[in-house]
Amino acid sequence: MANRGGFSSKLGFIMAAAGSAVGLGNLWGFPFEVGAGGGAAFVVVYLIFCFILCLPVMITEIAIGRKTQLNPVGAFKALGHKNWSIVGYMGLFCGVIILSFYNVVAGWAFGYFIEMLLGNFEIGQNFSSFTSNVIKVGGYATIFMFSTAFIVSKGISGGIEKAAKILMPTLILIILSLTAYAFTLDHAFEGVKFYLVPDFSKITFPVIYNALGQAFFSLSLGMGALITYGSYVGKNDNIVTSAALITLTDVGIAFIAGLMMFPFVAYLTNGTMEGAGQGAGLIFTVLPGVFQSLGSTLGVIIGSLFFLLLSFAALTSTVSLLEVPVAYVVDEHKVRRSKAVWMVAILIFIIGVPSLLSNGASDFWSSFITYFGAESATDFMSFAQHVANDSLLPLGGFLISIFAAYAWKKHNLIEEITQGNDSFKGSVIAKFIDIAISFICPAILGTLFVLTVLSRFFGITLIG
Repeated sequence: MANRGGFSSKLGFIMAAAGSAVGLGNLWGFPFEVGAGGGAAFVVVYLIFCFILCLPVMITEIAIGRKTQLNPVGAFKALGHKNWSIVGYMGLFCGVIILSFYNVVAGWAFGYFIEMLLGNFEIGQNFSSFTSNVIKVGGYATIFMFSTAFIVSKGISGGIEKAAKILMPTLILIILSLTAYAFTLDHAFEGVKFYLVPDFSKITFPVIYNALGQAFFSLSLGMGALITYGSYVGKNDNIVTSAALITLTDVGIAFIAGLMMFPFVAYLTNGTMEGAGQGAGLIFTVLPGVFQSLGSTLGVIIGSLFFLLLSFAALTSTVSLLEVPVAYVVDEHKVRRSKAVWMVAILIFIIGVPSLLSNGASDFWSSFITYFGAESATDFMSFAQHVANDSLLPLGGFLISIFAAYAWKKHNLIEEITQGNDSFKGSVIAKFIDIAISFICPAILGTLFVLTVLSRFFGITLIG
């Protein structure tokens, strides 16, 4: 296992793992979940879930990875629980499926960056024709997958860590610059007020449910990415501190994304904040027009920076998504890393072709399946997201919690976390993680999985 490589520093691990968590979901998913959830009240609920639910699961995943120094499938086997390796295989499947469609969306973001550079602000009005253009989007997605594979092929310290140390500070610099500029726009304060002043009457069961889902999914939990990254962490590293810093970085960037986005929405709506929950549609169809209104030169600069930001955020996530199956092929099948990377990348790109075709290019893939009780068909890309991202990730988190508490046993988890953190055993944090992994996380994640499956695929809504 010595040739697997590893992170050269704690900072490198935190940057890479935070990059895994920070993605398109932070920059459009989080702000517009906030918009749909009524603003600041959603933010409060989201933050609570990040630290009560997500942090213990993250610590557990990193601990399992560091203990075994293996990929998610090999990790469960190495801990003496071969039957539990099905959880690792499920995580592997999720990573492959999510990357297959995520790469297509990343292609959209990169394509928009190019279009903004060329001053093509009309691209927003032609979003449907853009996404159905297989040659153009396929070309952008190919460039994106090639970039992802190139970084991963260079190894952990020479590729993933090195890229994260460049991409993450650049991403933060761009988002802070855009936020500062957004504050100068007309009606910006109305956007900030909507975002930061809570109206707790807005907190309903759906808001709580969505905040929980957003918190869990945005931190890359449940699919083995952090087990994989944890397998490259040194035994003397403090897992609790690292996990806390990763969570803070992810939450911080999502929070700043809201500070950037809502002044843009306020400017767009003259302060009314109508349509603040439109999500991806607002980003790809409306914002180019906003950038155009800033003038040709400034519009090109701000617009291209915005979509470069989206592209960088996507790249930090695609790198970690690719590393999960690559680590499996390297560890379990003893394939040389560079060969494994390109084999897996090509396979995932091919798996992503239906998603590429499901946005208007093919009637079959664009109307792939009709769920029970649904009035209209769902396209393949959305179906893949509903299965892997929305359903199997919380199931993975549920099973990982159950495994750590009742199969591997809590005292073994505590022992592993104590390495590199001598004061952990017997501390308040240790007791909290014990309770969270044993009861809180399984109960909430199990409930989330059941509610999601019933609502999404069967049209049965138990909370309204």
